[in-house]
Amino acid sequence: MKRILLSAIALALFPSCNTTIGLGRDMRVLGTEMERKADATYGGGATADDYSGGAPVY
Repeated sequence: MKRILLSAIALALFPSCNTTIGLGRDMRVLGTEMERKADATYGGGATADDYSGGAPVY
């Protein structure tokens, strides 16, 4: 019974992997835009190259 339950949970979570990756991307973009706005508002010295974050884009 435990095996069946764990298998069902695992199968239910596999489709959410893409959702989690998408959420991560959205959060990264949100953070980047917040940094840009803060730099523009408060006169930060960041350049456009500083916003890449080095995170992979899928």
